[in-house]
Amino acid sequence: MSDPQKPVAEPSEPAYQDRTYRSPAGIAGGVLLLALGTWLGVDAVVRGEGRTPWLAIAGLLLAVPLVVAYTVRPCVYANDDRLRVRNPFRSITLPWASVATLRSGYSNEVLTNDGTKFQLWAIPVSLRGRKKAARRQSQATAAGDPTSGKPFLDPTTRPTRSSGDQSMDSLRELAERQADAESAQGEPVVRWAYEILAPAVAGAVLLVVLLAVT
Repeated sequence: MSDPQKPVAEPSEPAYQDRTYRSPAGIAGGVLLLALGTWLGVDAVVRGEGRTPWLAIAGLLLAVPLVVAYTVRPCVYANDDRLRVRNPFRSITLPWASVATLRSGYSNEVLTNDGTKFQLWAIPVSLRGRKKAARRQSQATAAGDPTSGKPFLDPTTRPTRSSGDQSMDSLRELAERQADAESAQGEPVVRWAYEILAPAVAGAVLLVVLLAVT
């Protein structure tokens, strides 16, 4: 029988899950390229004659990692403690205290306190999307807010922003809110993606050797 005087432990709060930002269009394009390249490469290996199978293998070793690097691999993870950026050839872990700002121009970027800049490959800038969003915003401003009868004065408060700009707004809000948190302190950590670089370099070397001995 439990002691009635003993306090009952409060249930711990669930750990904050990472928010994930990726480019669906990039992933879809990458999958199609991988499927097409694999089909052509395997066909060349099976049916090719002479050096053709070796050239196909070298081409696959070079091309597949690069396609994965630029389409499927890029991702941005964010939680209360840090921002983790997975770019084509590097992974960058940035505690929020080390982030100076996130800015958008022709690309989306994060700047650290020491001035180092990292591009967010997983959140591409779509000028076409911005134009569409601006057009919707203009139409909404002219028509007025159907729910309140007031005009849309601030475009950042309405879902007429492009998806990339909305993602950046979310990251900026999180960075501002967590910058002084004790768990968000630390220095940036950069790691090269050797799992991408190694097979790509091997494929390039093999391809050069095969072409050189022609």
